[in-house]
Amino acid sequence: MIEKALKGSTGYWVWMLFLLSLMGVGGLCYVQQFNYGLGITGMSRDVTWGIYISQFTFLVGVAAGGLMLVLPYYIHNYKAFGRIVILGEFMAIAAIAMCLMFIIADLGQPMRAMNVLLHPTPHSMLFWDMIVLNGYLFLNVLCGWVVLQSEYKGIKYPKWIKPFIYLSIPWAISIHTVTAFLYCGLPGRHFWLTAILAPRFLASAFAAGPSLLMVIAMILKRTTKFDVGREAQDKLVTIIGYAAMLNFFFLGCEFFVAYYSQIPGHMHTLDYLFFGLGHGEQVYNNLVPFMRASVVMGLAGIALIFVSRAKQSDGLLVISCLLIFFAFWIDKGLGLVLGGFVPNMLDQVTEYYPSAQEIGITAAIWATGFFILSILYKVAISVKLEKEA
Repeated sequence: MIEKALKGSTGYWVWMLFLLSLMGVGGLCYVQQFNYGLGITGMSRDVTWGIYISQFTFLVGVAAGGLMLVLPYYIHNYKAFGRIVILGEFMAIAAIAMCLMFIIADLGQPMRAMNVLLHPTPHSMLFWDMIVLNGYLFLNVLCGWVVLQSEYKGIKYPKWIKPFIYLSIPWAISIHTVTAFLYCGLPGRHFWLTAILAPRFLASAFAAGPSLLMVIAMILKRTTKFDVGREAQDKLVTIIGYAAMLNFFFLGCEFFVAYYSQIPGHMHTLDYLFFGLGHGEQVYNNLVPFMRASVVMGLAGIALIFVSRAKQSDGLLVISCLLIFFAFWIDKGLGLVLGGFVPNMLDQVTEYYPSAQEIGITAAIWATGFFILSILYKVAISVKLEKEA
């Protein structure tokens, strides 16, 4: 089936060449980082996790969002998701691949990743994060490819794959739960030290992942005539809307606990993220515009997504999903990780600004993810359209 990715329109090849060019620029940036070290990045003694780990954290949620398709289709036999569930599984593959690449980029020297295998430490959450990420990647590759290959051959998928499909459902929850435990298991970082972090991660995942999938589905509808169906579209809109509202409820709980209880460790980080720290000429507020925009975009996206369903408007649906996706990308891909380091444990403020090399590597990894996704979607859509014809 993979040969189907070698056939495409001019637009398809222009898109792939564009992604390859970004990957090439990022590769040059990575060579600079590899030779010089992580000192070339904007990270410091106080901010030891930068844009690499923040993107990793967000993309784990994108991967886990596929659960919102697999669960209704395979457990509740919701046939309306029949055309879109493979897109969710393949998106999870690309997202996990990007997660692993961001971890490698953050290590500085790639061979350091082998230490997790050569010197396993089961008491460390990093060890379990390695287990769940690679396990989820394996499950999605196996389940997605076997099911698609069976459809290509015109037969029902084999019974032996069902246990792996069922296993992937709790595994999807585990990848983001373990990632949350990486943060809330650090007692020295007050902003992350909250039991609600894992549920908050999952709520944002179940909104951001399906939002990106919905945008891609609308693009595919225009460019390939592959339509996921109105019923599946409406149901996914409902899932996105309620998950997004739940995420904002959890965020409101964080504000209540911090400011009603007047806990300095929680208040200072929220002050930094949404209002800025300091007075006069010395004000630290580089994330304030982003975080305020995140709230505005998220709330606007929630309102628009229900309006788009009522009016059956694909245009409004794309806008609302993009607003929700970028709102949660800012919230979790910037604010949550970077804000946890400000102020530090000595109440000193060190702001973080990513270097040009970091941005180049980050863009290259995103491009690699979309390159993988484009190949997988080209194969999946070609198979489905061919069978329907």
